[in-house]
Amino acid sequence: MLYLAIDHRGFALKETIRKFLLDRGIATEDCGAFSYNPQDDYTDFAAAASAKIAENPTEHKGIFLCGSGQGMAIVANKFRGVRAALCWDEEEAKKSRTDDDTNVLVLAADETDEEKAHGIITVWLEASFSGEERHIRRLRKVADVEAKNFCG
Repeated sequence: MLYLAIDHRGFALKETIRKFLLDRGIATEDCGAFSYNPQDDYTDFAAAASAKIAENPTEHKGIFLCGSGQGMAIVANKFRGVRAALCWDEEEAKKSRTDDDTNVLVLAADETDEEKAHGIITVWLEASFSGEERHIRRLRKVADVEAKNFCG
């Protein structure tokens, strides 16, 4: 499942992204925002989607948008097994998957138009983890940090 978490600053892009994904046969679950509200908080939507992804981080993925992307990435990375990366271009999106096996793509809505978003999303979805020993070693170390610092 692919979870969407988008605050008011990313709201204008949400429907184009949902349609883009649907046209490619990718099922999504919307974790908000459900209406445009300039007073909403990205934290609520990022936490709701991240909790779902954390239930099965090898199978579940997410695409998150807020104004800068920073807040969504910070919240997502507070959940065990969630590896969120803020990507501003297709090359970063690809590397985030091949090197770091990210399961959440974060976009900066203030810096990303529809065409750019679709390109970044396409590359991110089509890329897969390389499985190279050095990347596996590093991800094990990330898991060790999580185990040491996260309760439960």
